[in-house]
Amino acid sequence: MNLHEYQGKEILASYGVNVQRGIVASTPDEAVEAAKRITQETGSGWHVVKAQVHAGGRGKGGGVKLAKNLEEVRSRANDILGMMLVTPQTSAEGKKVHQVLIAEDVYYPGESETKEFYISVLLNRQAGRNMIMYSTEGGMDIEAVAEHTPELIFTEEIDPKVGLQGFQARKIAFNLGLSGKAFKEMTKFVTSLYKAYDGIDASLFEINPVLKTSDDKILAVDAKVSLDGNGLFRHPDYAALRDTREEDTTEVEAGEAGLNFVKLDGNVGCMVNGAGLAMATMDIIKMAGGNPANFLDVGGTADAKRVETAFRIILKDKNVKAILVNIFGGIVRCDRVAQGIVDAYKNIGEIPVPIIVRLQGTNAAEAKVLIDESGLKVYSVIMLQEAADKVKELVL
Repeated sequence: MNLHEYQGKEILASYGVNVQRGIVASTPDEAVEAAKRITQETGSGWHVVKAQVHAGGRGKGGGVKLAKNLEEVRSRANDILGMMLVTPQTSAEGKKVHQVLIAEDVYYPGESETKEFYISVLLNRQAGRNMIMYSTEGGMDIEAVAEHTPELIFTEEIDPKVGLQGFQARKIAFNLGLSGKAFKEMTKFVTSLYKAYDGIDASLFEINPVLKTSDDKILAVDAKVSLDGNGLFRHPDYAALRDTREEDTTEVEAGEAGLNFVKLDGNVGCMVNGAGLAMATMDIIKMAGGNPANFLDVGGTADAKRVETAFRIILKDKNVKAILVNIFGGIVRCDRVAQGIVDAYKNIGEIPVPIIVRLQGTNAAEAKVLIDESGLKVYSVIMLQEAADKVKELVL
C-alpha cells in the first residue's frame, strides 16, 4: 500500500527522522493558513507547494512550485489542486490532485553549500536481507544514475536478525563524503530511517532527495513509502491511511468483492482460481500470440455470484476481445463452477466477447456437458493447448 508524501513524513518524524516540515491542504484557503503556521514556526516566508499523488517526478509535471509569499501560495495551490498531473510514473491521462503539501523552504543560504543525496531501504530478495541503497546523486532519476554512473550507487545489506549496526551507518555517511556535524547527523538519520522501515513493516522507503542544508542539518525533503499489505493487520492505524482515489477503480472494486485482480494492457481476460494457475494461464495466452488483459484469481469459492462479479469487472476493459476461464476443481466442484458461469452469463445478458472455458478436476465431465448444452456463446476445451489454439483462433 502506497502512502502520500505527507503521510510518509509523519511516520518518519515519529521515529525521529528529521523531515522537511509541512502541512497538507485541500483548498487554496487552507494552503494559505498552512503557510502562515509554518512561517510562525520557521520565520521564513518562502514555501513549496507540492501535489500529493502516488507518483514520482511531480516537479517535471508542474506539481511542485516555489511560493515567495502568501499570494503566491494561494495562486500555486489554486493551479495545482484539481489538475490532472502527468509525470513519467503516471498514465498519459495523469492523476487528479486532491491535496497539496505546503512545506517549508529548506534551501536557505549559508556559508556552505547544500547537497542532495539519494537513500532507499528495501528488501534484497536474492540475498534474503534488507538493504540500504544510497548515492551522492540525489534529486535525479536513480535509474539514470544506475545506467550511466553505476559507480556512484552504493549498497549496504542488513541482517534482519541483528538490525543496522553503528559501523554500517557510519560507513554510509563516509561514502557520501560527509564530515563533522553533517557526518554525525547523517549517521543518526540513517539509523532512525532503518528503525522506521523495520518498525512499520514497510516494503520500500525512498527518500529523494535527502538534503544536507547549508548549516549541516540532514532532512528528508521527499518521502516515498510503501507498506507491506501482509503486515497491515499489525498496523490498523496505517491501514486507515489508504487513499483509494489514487488506485485503479476496477482493482478497488475487485478488492471489495474479495477478488485478487490486477489490470494489464492486453486483450484476453483471464479468470482462474489460484495464483500459480493464473501465471500459467497468462503464459498460455502469450504463447498463443495474445496478451493478457488482467490477472484475476477468484479463489476457492467460484460460485455464481463470484463468477458474475469477475465477468463484470473484466468486461469493463474495452480492450478485452475474449475471456479465458481456467479453473481447477479441487475443493470446488467443476460442475458448480460451470453452472455459475451459465447463471452469470444469463444475469449479465449478452456478453459481447467469446468465452473459452477449461474446467479440470472434480466433476469435470459433468461440467463440460453443462457448458456445451447451455446454448451460450461459450467454448469448452479440455487441454491447455486447446485453450491456446482457441485464443489464437478468436483473437488473432
